[in-house]
Amino acid sequence: ESDTASEISFQFNRHKKTPSIGSHSSDMASVSSVSGSVLSVYSGDFGSVDAQGTVEFALDYDEKNREFQVHVSQCKDLAVVDEKKGRSDPYVKTYLLPDKARMGKRKTSVKKRTVNPIYNEVLRYKIEKMVLLIQKLNLSVWHNDPLGRNSFLGEIEIDLASWDWSNRKLNWYPLKPRSLSAVNGVDHRGVMSLSIKYVPPGSLGKWPKNPPSGEVHIWVKDVKDLLQLRPSGVDSFVKCYVLPDTSKKSYQKTRVIKRDTNPVFNHTIVYDGFHTEDLKDACVELTVWDHEKLTNHFLGGIRLGLGTGLSYGISVDWMDSTQEEVAFWQEMMLATNEWIEGLLPLRSL
Repeated sequence: ESDTASEISFQFNRHKKTPSIGSHSSDMASVSSVSGSVLSVYSGDFGSVDAQGTVEFALDYDEKNREFQVHVSQCKDLAVVDEKKGRSDPYVKTYLLPDKARMGKRKTSVKKRTVNPIYNEVLRYKIEKMVLLIQKLNLSVWHNDPLGRNSFLGEIEIDLASWDWSNRKLNWYPLKPRSLSAVNGVDHRGVMSLSIKYVPPGSLGKWPKNPPSGEVHIWVKDVKDLLQLRPSGVDSFVKCYVLPDTSKKSYQKTRVIKRDTNPVFNHTIVYDGFHTEDLKDACVELTVWDHEKLTNHFLGGIRLGLGTGLSYGISVDWMDSTQEEVAFWQEMMLATNEWIEGLLPLRSL
């Protein structure tokens, strides 16, 4: 039923030793190196002040250097965060949406004890003009807290497709409350169609049909509505790990589907070495990536497991499956030897 297949042995070494928390964190750093930047636009917002004031900036595109430039000049009449001391320590942050993880954030320096900060700084993005024109600029102002409890002070969002690029002058813009479109734009990453099956040890009769240990089968069918990073689409592929194992033995991937935001992979992966009790401590992580020569860019992913936060008695941040993902995994555990079909939204990991 699938045009490609992979089969690898997956051993948990349950009776040898329990891996340390430190080893988990170092392994995950190699697997999800961009996960630290794939957060909500409003991550770290602990403030409750109302947006007010204005920001002065200008936009330009340097054709020669293929560089998008945001000239941040100053802000006026920002909200006061610390009312007792009558102060705010503001800075300006920018993202390109919808995929802020790809281009990353840029931010100015922090200006202390002022609601009228002057920056005169340029935030730069190396990006092709055609790609830029399918993005939105999210520019927000924040109060910087020494303990990381930053407060949102206001924002503006600009559709760069309709921007007047002949306008290179500094202009004033009113700061607005949080934009729902910015949050939704980041969160929607596409939907993966897949099927999974668990084959318990000894469930298929006598050898050679009978697997000496349990097997988890993962059939990655297709993905719909991926983020379009280029006018021509994306060159996508899917990575798979069974956590907590992030070794090369656990790593599998599909072929690359070029120039398509609705790629069909039709790829099956089989992991053996599974005992039934392992299913409550393991987690299948499927991530979708855009392939480029120098680096691959994270598009979204899912984690299939029980979402308990624990793996073999150790607290881990990757055991964070959503309700939909948990229900999918539980259905597989109950209906052994049967393909369980699912349609799951991709998310930030």
